[in-house]
Amino acid sequence: MRKTLLTLLISAALASGCTQGVETPALLPLPSQVSPHASTYTLRDGYGIDCQDAELNFIADYTSRMIHDLTGVSSSPDGKAGVRLTLTTDSLPTEGYRLRIGRKGIDIEAASPAGIFYGVQTLRQLLPQQEASSCTLHGIDIQDSPRFGWRGLHLDVSRHFFTVDEIKRFIDVMAMYKFNRFHWHLTDDQGWRIEIVKYPELTRIGSVRARTLIGKDPGGEYDETCRYDETPHGGFYTQDEIRDVVEYAARRFITVIPEIEFPGHAVAALASYPWLSCTGEQYEVRQTWDIDDRVFCIGRDSTFRFIEGVLEEVVALFPSAYIHIGGDECPTDRWERCPRCRERMRAEGLSRPRQLQGYATTRIERFLRSHGRRLIGWDEILDSGVSQTAVVMSWRGTEGGIRAARRGNEVVMAPTTHCYFDYYQTADTAGEPLAWGGCLPLDKVYALNPCEGLDSVQRASVLGVQANLWTEYIPDFAQAQYMLLPRLGALAEVGWAPDRKDYAEFLPRLRRLTRLYDACGYVYAPHPLAD
Repeated sequence: MRKTLLTLLISAALASGCTQGVETPALLPLPSQVSPHASTYTLRDGYGIDCQDAELNFIADYTSRMIHDLTGVSSSPDGKAGVRLTLTTDSLPTEGYRLRIGRKGIDIEAASPAGIFYGVQTLRQLLPQQEASSCTLHGIDIQDSPRFGWRGLHLDVSRHFFTVDEIKRFIDVMAMYKFNRFHWHLTDDQGWRIEIVKYPELTRIGSVRARTLIGKDPGGEYDETCRYDETPHGGFYTQDEIRDVVEYAARRFITVIPEIEFPGHAVAALASYPWLSCTGEQYEVRQTWDIDDRVFCIGRDSTFRFIEGVLEEVVALFPSAYIHIGGDECPTDRWERCPRCRERMRAEGLSRPRQLQGYATTRIERFLRSHGRRLIGWDEILDSGVSQTAVVMSWRGTEGGIRAARRGNEVVMAPTTHCYFDYYQTADTAGEPLAWGGCLPLDKVYALNPCEGLDSVQRASVLGVQANLWTEYIPDFAQAQYMLLPRLGALAEVGWAPDRKDYAEFLPRLRRLTRLYDACGYVYAPHPLAD
């Protein structure tokens, strides 16, 4: 897309570090319009925050804590308003906002509470870091709104479990960069992480594996050279904990989208309830990675009673309009040999075992629609004959997303080529923590064009972008942060800012904003930021 004159002017101003002699601050993602000016405002201990709408009370409290944590300046309930948060009926986009710092204080206006919150995140980047009773801010006018409505981040908690407090900290990282979709990968071969009251064995058995693979090069063989930690690994979230996380995210205008894998990546569920498999064998929760051919039996009606029972509890816990069912990497070997699955094929007029996945996905899609929800899945669901109401998450490159958009399905672009943050951040892996493989440097993330290959009509089908963090080789939260940062800043700009690519201008802004990582105590990779 051609750069607008406004974007070119902003880029030039930011690259030079000044506008008409006034320094332009580092902001990320880059706002739509930025106009620094010569006035200043000093925020002093005892200032007040004015918000006339009760919907904004939480944001006012959040803003007060954020200002104090960064600057040391404290607010007072009775103080003269230094910060004003105002909902307006002016023609601003739903998530858009206006931020002005001038001689009379700090004003953030928006058409929705979400817009106010995003304005606060921009203010966060403008605040000086200090410990004092006052701080002085330079004058600026900003008007801003996001390019895409879906700005997502995925976390796999099946391979390695993270506590509720760590999940909340993960959400805080998202909020800093104005992400608004948390894709929570809750079930897989290596662990079932969500309490389902109707099926208690899922957490009693399926949430714990006996040991974890720690000594295999990605892509290598599973043989006698593999090493394991010989320590049971488990954990799951109670329904009360899930409600707590959903509420915590919602207060930061982040929608939590659960993923319940079906019909593949199912070994933890089959270990819990053997009658869900084609053979009825007793399995163990899987201790290794990669694809497993032990999948749900599509020939059994009891399989569908099970998954619908699970999803009934899931939709009660998550208000998200979208429910993710995975749908990727599902081998058909067991179905080919299973008499029940072959009978299902005959009954449904199917000629190939792969069509059983289409049958199963379509059946679950109808179930979710009956509950007012939309199915979302990885791009393999395109081969399943899903309706145009299903959302396709394109991970095997962007080709699946392009095909889906041309077909009329809505799309989230999350290709391995640009969005898989479990890949190494540098080609020089010496001293780096073990990763899944591949190399995804910062500049490659920034280079993603989510609408490439689509015409103007098809581009409207692209909901947005998402980064994915799979955790086979990420055993703790410190390493999770290291893999996210600073790459998440690059994807934040892809998802929010106008369509422009100027990596040379972006990188200095990102370098300057690592001060926020330090202030928050985040772990991040320093080498992508090196001169």
